[in-house]
Amino acid sequence: MPLEIIRNDITKMKVDAIVNAANSSLLGGGGVDGAIHHAAGPELLRECRTLGGCRTGEAKITKGYRLPAKYVIHTVGPIWHGGSCGEKELLTACYRHSLELASAYACETVAFPMISAGAYGYPKDQAMTVAVDTITQYLDDHDLTVYLVVFGHTEFLTGKKLFRDVQEYIDDVYAAAHVKKNVEMTRERLWHSDKSAAMDLDQALGSVYSEAYAAPQAMPAPTAAPRPDLDNMLRKADKGFSETLMELIDQKGLTDAQCYKKANVDRKLFSKIRSNPAYKPSKPTAFAFAVSLRLNLSETKNLLQKAGFALSHSSKFDIILEYFIRSGNYDIFEINEVLFHYDMPLLGSGNN
Repeated sequence: MPLEIIRNDITKMKVDAIVNAANSSLLGGGGVDGAIHHAAGPELLRECRTLGGCRTGEAKITKGYRLPAKYVIHTVGPIWHGGSCGEKELLTACYRHSLELASAYACETVAFPMISAGAYGYPKDQAMTVAVDTITQYLDDHDLTVYLVVFGHTEFLTGKKLFRDVQEYIDDVYAAAHVKKNVEMTRERLWHSDKSAAMDLDQALGSVYSEAYAAPQAMPAPTAAPRPDLDNMLRKADKGFSETLMELIDQKGLTDAQCYKKANVDRKLFSKIRSNPAYKPSKPTAFAFAVSLRLNLSETKNLLQKAGFALSHSSKFDIILEYFIRSGNYDIFEINEVLFHYDMPLLGSGNN
């Protein structure tokens, strides 16, 4: 673990292996295939000539030569023929066989392009779904870090109902926040110019603020404050993020591994959190654990507070997470697809 979707040039990835979306000859071509051959140098082509090609859905491995990666795993994706010719099964096999090769060669980090989503015509949103589903299923039983590399700002979500629903929720929340701000500004102006109108507006809103303008009440005479009991205060101090997280894992009946894998968090990072009671995670990591534990909105706010964060409607990142939690959708990879589309930090993915 984990899986991270990133925008990058795959030929510049410093990983153990990169995956090449090759053609069946393995002798180079256009797109990602051509770029990898160009960056690796002629030695790659010479080795590929010895492999005898590769069938669709299968994978073969070579050295990386002049690439930062130690290995290149070559796999041949299916050409899209409408979806009824076994394209999904073949694309799934590409990812699965590539991951198995990576494990066989003791790779700890692997970078994939979006196989078949270019010239081969596989619909981008469906290609993304196959990639994420296959990789995450494999990672349930294997300890790898996998990067899904997208070059440029290609759209993968615009055809999905999920994307439209999230966008509508964002628009609604922003609109509500804008209306509230305008109402507050109007109320403030009225209290300075027409208190009667201001009180009418408060009553219409169902909230009366006139108490703030009432005559001040006499304050009681100050009394000597009791001396604080420092030991008692320390005993009652709030638990930190780490202790709260460990208690929640126990309450939910999860093992540590189940929790950090569902959170898309690296095992080493989880070990740091467990061993350091004062650990302060990043906000995406705190959210990742809230998702893995399937916390409701109130519980999520509490966990964020333990890490020193709040949930804000002025943050599109927070609004997106609120949408998924309110919807009861705790699929961290679907959440990350949406965050990726909006150029937001992803949940988990080895972040601190």
